[in-house]
Amino acid sequence: MNLDGVSKHLLICNGKTCMKNGAEEVTETIRGELKNLGLHREIHTTKTLCNGQCKHGPIAVLYPQGTWYKEMNKTKSEELILQLKGERNNNLGSELYYHDGKTFKNHESEL
Repeated sequence: MNLDGVSKHLLICNGKTCMKNGAEEVTETIRGELKNLGLHREIHTTKTLCNGQCKHGPIAVLYPQGTWYKEMNKTKSEELILQLKGERNNNLGSELYYHDGKTFKNHESEL
């Protein structure tokens, strides 16, 4: 696999619980939007098994930013890709964890 030009890696949980909660639709939506917007060479996706956040699934994890997105669905998936393209800058309401340059922080604990 050639990763030349890839600047972001999106891990999409397809573990058992996430699959029950719509992970397949999330995966298809994300990959479809990336292709439609011509971002599939810049943003690589990988389906994973359990990411250990079952109660928040489906989960998507963006690297190198280190942002974990919870409760993803078709609409949030479309918004995420538009945000990554730079066309939107709104809060998805799905950010579970983010990396502050030193460690992971949990948005829920900040509420």
